[in-house]
Amino acid sequence: MNEPAYWQEPIMKVRNVTKRYGKGCYQCDELTGPAFGSNICPVCGSIVACSNLSFDLYHGEILGIVGESGSGKSTFVKMLYFDEQATSGQVYLDCYDGMQENILTLNNQKKRWIRNHLMGMVYQHPHLGLRLDFSSGGNIAEKLLTADLYHVGKIRERAKELLKKTEIPLARMDDLPKYFSGGMQQRVQISKALANEPPILLLDEVTTGLDVSVQAKVLDLIREIQRELHVAMIVISHDFSVIKMLTQRTIVMKNGRIVEEGLTDQIIEDPQHEYSQLLINSML
Repeated sequence: MNEPAYWQEPIMKVRNVTKRYGKGCYQCDELTGPAFGSNICPVCGSIVACSNLSFDLYHGEILGIVGESGSGKSTFVKMLYFDEQATSGQVYLDCYDGMQENILTLNNQKKRWIRNHLMGMVYQHPHLGLRLDFSSGGNIAEKLLTADLYHVGKIRERAKELLKKTEIPLARMDDLPKYFSGGMQQRVQISKALANEPPILLLDEVTTGLDVSVQAKVLDLIREIQRELHVAMIVISHDFSVIKMLTQRTIVMKNGRIVEEGLTDQIIEDPQHEYSQLLINSML
């Protein structure tokens, strides 16, 4: 596989990221995970949502994280966007202080700056990423304001540009997303996430619940955005067919652990872990 010129160095390094719900004990990591078929510690009852996740995300890459419900993949991406607080671990960004600071331990002001300037997030449920009682243009304006753009004319032009890119009719720019279809709401979410031109885009189960034809349009849009803007993306999904369509590399998670990782084509053609085999067989 020939790597594009911009896909040479990591934009993000993730090291030993762990998220635990509960008081925790010294046996939490030892008695949970795929080998036990559970992420609930039998000693203290804590839930180990993620344990010691480590990987790199490269500039301009689309990285897939796949696993069933409860595997910890959505919890992980919410930690990256600071919706959840990690129990331990380190995340470094090339686009923030040249990977010198662990962003998980920054103060809230610095976390908000990273969230508003360097990342975009598209949630599975649009109401988490949109204000459904704000207009489509108003949602984009909100993101631009948090990224320090205050010129009304420039905000409106940027909103028009983004809605056009995501195939939302400009006549609907001042309409409320609560009256939109699910597919249109997701496209408005993508517009909002791209408003601040982030180098990193996080997408959590963005096609779940959509009709097959609408799913295809959303996936085509994501691929087009990556080709044009070279945004590094992490795509979370339980569906290997989505991962196959979008990603160059894939991480397979089960019970809060990474059980396999590698080039997407290689994992699909020759999965090594029995859980990866199960997921791929369910796609066929």
